[in-house]
Amino acid sequence: MPGMQPQYPTVMPGGVKAARVMLFVLAGLNLIGLVLAVMGLGGVTRAAHETSSYAGDDDILAMKIGKGLLIAVIVLIVIFTAAAITLALQFANGGGGVRVGTIVFGVATIMMSLFSFPIGLVHTVLGILVLVFVAKDDGNAWFSRPRY
Repeated sequence: MPGMQPQYPTVMPGGVKAARVMLFVLAGLNLIGLVLAVMGLGGVTRAAHETSSYAGDDDILAMKIGKGLLIAVIVLIVIFTAAAITLALQFANGGGGVRVGTIVFGVATIMMSLFSFPIGLVHTVLGILVLVFVAKDDGNAWFSRPRY
């Protein structure tokens, strides 16, 4: 009918709420992974100091590369955790940018979790679900609603 305004949801749809909860779950899992990675970094550093007098050049280089990769993983975990929490907190008042950011985050989570398969299987599944729930029509309606 001409003259009628489109109807926007006034309450967050169930799929969007579920995606928000999954973002918090992903952040929690990332924090657990962060603790394990930091513990692993301590172990690599300790092992490097203990074996430095007995190890050859190749062994020392391998430990330095391992330590560098572990630091890179820690940085990625911190970035992904901060992004998940920030996006989840913006669901209540966010607009199209939050939706697009969440879709990009879901794709990035899926891609990164494939590197750690099968351990990253939970991240893969949650990333797919977040992506689907936010990309659905009710997610689009929620994020494109007028805000006053």
